[in-house]
Amino acid sequence: MSKRSPKETCCSFEQECCLESLVAVDGRGQMVLSKELRKKAGINPGDKFAVATWKKDGRVCCITLIKTDEFSGMVKNILGPLVQKLSTK
Repeated sequence: MSKRSPKETCCSFEQECCLESLVAVDGRGQMVLSKELRKKAGINPGDKFAVATWKKDGRVCCITLIKTDEFSGMVKNILGPLVQKLSTK
């Protein structure tokens, strides 16, 4: 896997969106991601994810999982420049 520069985030709205698979929710509210998808996404046991939702007409229509290490990088990229700007004032 190639290393990204500190300012480069994993995802953006300009990137291609792909339907990877369909999953079902069982009686306990759990979903299973296929082994192929976990391997493709680099998901390992114990990985943690931030859950982001989008709403339309007051209902959640989309759910996105973001690896926490990617999420923290995204937050730093957004808040870092703001904090720097505030500290120079």
